[in-house]
Amino acid sequence: MSANVTGPLDKILEYIAWLVSAAAVCGLLIIGTRMAIALRSGQGEEHLVQFALVMAACIIGVCAGPVVDFLLPIESAEVPPQWEQP
Repeated sequence: MSANVTGPLDKILEYIAWLVSAAAVCGLLIIGTRMAIALRSGQGEEHLVQFALVMAACIIGVCAGPVVDFLLPIESAEVPPQWEQP
């Protein structure tokens, strides 16, 4: 594959990585707030499942880039003329 095909894909993956990071932080803050409120009322166990789901989504989001790199390997770039061996 040439760089003109993977260039836009790399840019999209960068944006998705930032969105996943922001969603993870927001999700953990929301769940943490709900857990704190629930603990005050004596029910904290049910939010642990939600926390695990958010963490699983974070792991999937983190692994997306390397999986795409593995499935769509970039061919070695052309060597500039000054680096070519005679």
